[in-house]
Amino acid sequence: MTEQATPPASRFQARAIATLWRTLSRWPVRWLWRIAALVGPQVYRFSKRERKVTEINLKVVYPDAPANQRQSLAKQSLQHSTATMLELGHAWMAPPEKVEASILAVHGRDKLDSARAEGRGVIVLAPHFGNWEVLNFWLSSHFPFTAMYEPPKIAGLEPIIRHGRERMGAKLVPTNPRGVAALLKALKRSEAIGILPDQEPDWGSGVFAPFYGRDSYTATLLPKLVARTQARVVTGVALRIPGKGFEIHFLDADERVYSADDTESATGVNASVEASVALDPAQYQWEYKRYRKVVEEQQGLPNANDFRLY
Repeated sequence: MTEQATPPASRFQARAIATLWRTLSRWPVRWLWRIAALVGPQVYRFSKRERKVTEINLKVVYPDAPANQRQSLAKQSLQHSTATMLELGHAWMAPPEKVEASILAVHGRDKLDSARAEGRGVIVLAPHFGNWEVLNFWLSSHFPFTAMYEPPKIAGLEPIIRHGRERMGAKLVPTNPRGVAALLKALKRSEAIGILPDQEPDWGSGVFAPFYGRDSYTATLLPKLVARTQARVVTGVALRIPGKGFEIHFLDADERVYSADDTESATGVNASVEASVALDPAQYQWEYKRYRKVVEEQQGLPNANDFRLY
C-alpha cells in the first residue's frame, strides 16, 4: 500500500510511533526501565485484554501457585512487555555501539561457533522472551543471519521496522514457501536462521503438542528444516537485566526437536521454550494466546469458560 493509499489516520499513527521510538532511542536503557516501572502498572490496570489473557495463561501454567503470586507475576510480566515496547527504538535506531554496549554478556556462543566449524547451520529458536529484537541485533552483528518477516498491520511502520532489523546485516524473507526455501539455502551455507517457536501457525501448518502440560498448536517447520540440513538447534534469548542492559543466552534445544515425527519435534520445541522461560518467567510474553486453537478445536473442554477471551 502506497503512502497515498494509506488512510491519513494510519499515516499519522505511524509517524507518531516512529517519532517516539526515535526519541527513546537516545535515552539510556536504565531510563526506559524506569518508565516501564511507571507505565506497567497502568497497563495492568487499564488494558483489560492483556491483563486477562496473561492471568488465564498463568493459571494454566502455574495452577498450584497462590492467586496473589500469579497476580504479582502478571504485573511483572506486563511491566517487562512495556519495557520491550519502549526498547524498540533502542534496538532499531540507536547507534550500533550503544546497543552493543547494552549487551553485558553472551552465554553459550560456543554452541553456534562449533556448529559452523563443523559445517552445520544453526537454527535459533527465539521465543517472545526478554527483548528478542536485541537478540536479532546481536545475531545479525556476528553471524550471517536470516529470519522470516511479516509486515506490520500499520503499513507506515514497515520500512522503519525492516530497516531496524536489517541494519546489521540480517536478511529478512517472507513467511511463505519462498521464504522457507531461503532458510534452507542459508542453513546449507552453514549460516544461522531464526524461528519464532511460540507463534501460532495457520491451520494445516502445525500440530497439537504440550506446552506446560496443555496442548498448544505448534508449527511443524522445524523438523522439515532439520531433516533437510542436519542443522543444530539452540534456543536464544536476550534476558533483560532491569535498569542495566541485557544478557544473551544460547541453550541447547530439547533433543526431541531432532525427531522426524512432527508431534515429537513440536513437543521438543515447546520444552525448549519452557527451558528459556525458566530463566525468568516474568520476562515471557504471557499475553500471547498460545491455547486459542485448542479452544477452537475442543469447544467442549470442561474449563472452556476459563478461556472465554480466547
